[in-house]
Parts: sequence; structure tokens; C-alpha cells
Amino acid sequence: MPQVTVVARIRARPNAIEKVRDALLALVVPTVNKDDGCINYDLYQDNDNPSLFFFLENWESEELLKKHLDSEHIKAYRKETEDLIEQRDLYRLTRIS
Repeated sequence: MPQVTVVARIRARPNAIEKVRDALLALVVPTVNKDDGCINYDLYQDNDNPSLFFFLENWESEELLKKHLDSEHIKAYRKETEDLIEQRDLYRLTRIS
């Protein structure tokens, strides 16, 4: 199965930017250290709109990405931020060149 690249776009509610930022930052270490197949897991915040966050991720396979998405730290993050986030978009990409 080919490597999968993910771009995750998260928009925090205006009154929750710092809480969402902290929750997203808390995902990095357990993902990089514990989730099999994680090649990179990089978090960014938009310079012009601080309520926008992006993860740029690479995974060895779709199967290992799915395991990450079902992990306890992702479940805890979703529960913690369910009322703090306006929108989440997840794009799965396959490199073609």
C-alpha cells in the first residue's frame, strides 16, 4: 500500500484558540512516539488567521493512519475539543510525482 500524506485543517472557535492550540500540541509527542507508521506529524498555525491550524502528516500506509485516527489520544482530543472547534477537514493525498 502506498504512503499516505494527510493535510488536516482545524478551525478553532475565536474564544478557544489557545485551548485548541494546546490540545493539538499535546497530540504531537504521543503520535510521533507511539503511533506505528508515522513518518512525520507537523503542526502549523496560520500567520494571518490564528484560529486556523494545519497538520501536515505522512504515514506509511492507510491502515496505519486509520490506527492513529482510532488511537486513545485522538479520541481524547476529540472529546476535549468537541465544543471548541468550528470545523475539521481531513484530506488524504497520494503523491503522484
